[in-house]
Amino acid sequence: MELASTIRHDGDGGVADDLETVRGTTRWIQQQTGLPGAGELVADEELRERVVDVRRAVRALFARVVSPAAPSPADAHRLMPADEALERLNAAAAQELVAPQLEWPAEEAPTARLSSAEDDPRVRLVAALARDAVDFLSGPEREQLRACHAPRCVRYFIKSHGRQEWCKPSCGNRARVARHYERTRGATTGGSPPPHCEP
Repeated sequence: MELASTIRHDGDGGVADDLETVRGTTRWIQQQTGLPGAGELVADEELRERVVDVRRAVRALFARVVSPAAPSPADAHRLMPADEALERLNAAAAQELVAPQLEWPAEEAPTARLSSAEDDPRVRLVAALARDAVDFLSGPEREQLRACHAPRCVRYFIKSHGRQEWCKPSCGNRARVARHYERTRGATTGGSPPPHCEP
């Protein structure tokens, strides 16, 4: 979800891409504390493109999950085919061979971790992003994935309760304002556009 959410509403009616530049990609990677080596990794253009490629595959597969509902409007017009997205995601996940390792310190509960023979932190990062996507898409939360269709929103979200329609309250506010404007537009002449709601 974090990777898919690097495409978001920019607050001014457009779409922002946190991975559009090498600098932005580095900033995003370093904020991902759960990824291997992310805290100190500095991106270059090749790594940025590899991360974006995984994101494109993830968002295409998210669109498949929410179907027949409409996908996010951010990339609905340029989604890669689902079979290509599957191939790319699986190829990225397969770049790193990992083995589960059991750790069991005295007087503590056992835990599992993945051990890698891969030395390149860039390969480990891309593979970890792909594995996380595989885990999500094959897990139970997939059934609750939705695309937010509030005006100007481009996010996917996990539906947390039965009546949830939007990713966050501000999107619900924008949707209600837009519906009210549409209902009253025909009743008045020279109507003005709906007021701007901050995300």
